[in-house]
Amino acid sequence: MTFSALTALSPLDGRYAGKLAPLRPLLSEFGLMHRRVQVEVEWFVALSDAGFAEFRPLSEAARGLLRGLVARFSEADAQAIKDIERTTNHDVKAVEYWLKSRIEHHAELKAASEFVHFACTSEDINNTSHALMLSAARDQVLLPAIDRVIERMRAMARSFAAVPMLARTHGQTASPTTVGKEIANVVARLVAARERIAAVRPLAKMNGAVGNYNAHLAAWPDFDWERFARGVVEDRLALAFNPLTIQIEPHDWMAELFDAIARCDTILVDWCRDVWGYVSLGYFRQKTRAGEVGSSTMPHKVNPIDFENAEGNFGLANALLAHLSQKLPVSRWQRDLTDSTVLRNMGVAIGYAVLGLDSLARGLDKLELDEAALAADLDASWEVLAEAVQTVMRRHGLPEPYERLKALTRGQAVTRESLAAFVDSLVELPAAERERLKAMTPSSYTGMAAALAQRA
Repeated sequence: MTFSALTALSPLDGRYAGKLAPLRPLLSEFGLMHRRVQVEVEWFVALSDAGFAEFRPLSEAARGLLRGLVARFSEADAQAIKDIERTTNHDVKAVEYWLKSRIEHHAELKAASEFVHFACTSEDINNTSHALMLSAARDQVLLPAIDRVIERMRAMARSFAAVPMLARTHGQTASPTTVGKEIANVVARLVAARERIAAVRPLAKMNGAVGNYNAHLAAWPDFDWERFARGVVEDRLALAFNPLTIQIEPHDWMAELFDAIARCDTILVDWCRDVWGYVSLGYFRQKTRAGEVGSSTMPHKVNPIDFENAEGNFGLANALLAHLSQKLPVSRWQRDLTDSTVLRNMGVAIGYAVLGLDSLARGLDKLELDEAALAADLDASWEVLAEAVQTVMRRHGLPEPYERLKALTRGQAVTRESLAAFVDSLVELPAAERERLKAMTPSSYTGMAAALAQRA
């Protein structure tokens, strides 16, 4: 059976492959190879600039050739590395050999070729590559996808800021709010979650087999290798330097990033479920598309599938992100290999998160507010004004206000007329207060909701 979107084991590379195209060059094995080549090249160039008599600064032509290998890295190049790996059975060594093969025709570079991968352990290349991969995926794909959802919801919050809606604490009628305010609540949470994702600093190290610069100092005992490594990591790769590690960078920053993404996903699961409920109540309608089918037997169905798909994909993302977060910071002694195979699933975890964001964005674009349904729901729920009446009674010192409203409303049908009659019976209240209370409606009893929603 040939590989295709139909035969792929993962739906990320099958059914949903087109939606995740921007992640593929960044978090695939191709993306890992690309970054490994970048790191090897920058380390090699940096060594030439270190002032060693044995390795003089490279010419501009040589630098251009090397960086061109990075800029023009192709699938054919990645396949060539895979072909070498069949012999080496070591993926990083295959990159080293491929790079040497690409410079052997250049006399200046060939003469210095043993400085490719000089004093490096594989993890010096891998940890920096993974940091570059995650940084790019976060900045170029994940954060823009989150931003699209935030901006769409921010626009909805402002547009619907003053549209009253019955709140439903514990699933029961409660003090009214506005549609915009409920969306603004989620926007505020998402903005905070996005900031936490963006704030994580990708760390990297370049300090050898057990983190002590052993081989480096064997070659040049008097050279400041820590300062040199910091310069490569920070100045050439634009990552943050971790000065104290075992063979591997301990992945704590990765765990922090994955936890931050999972927190964002959890907020969005909460929102997907709420929207699903609002669609069920009729507060939102969904735009239909010509030719689309909602059910194989029930022609009337317009199902909230985008929100259901989003919820499911956020759940899958979080299951993987939780394992990555819990496993990666744990390594036996100075290094074991359990992180290696797990790290190959970064793209799967983030892929499901991006897929969830895509489904959610499409679902939001289909929503249409049914203000008539919202108004009818409010008009059938006059009992929610019991809170207002008993609070005003408290202000004016009337006895047992809560208990008296409880007797009137708890489990009872309340109408405009019955509530007005109760208010009229409160002769202890000033007449102006009674009239103010009788003028209230469930639709007008929304407090600061509209103003709060505008802050989104």
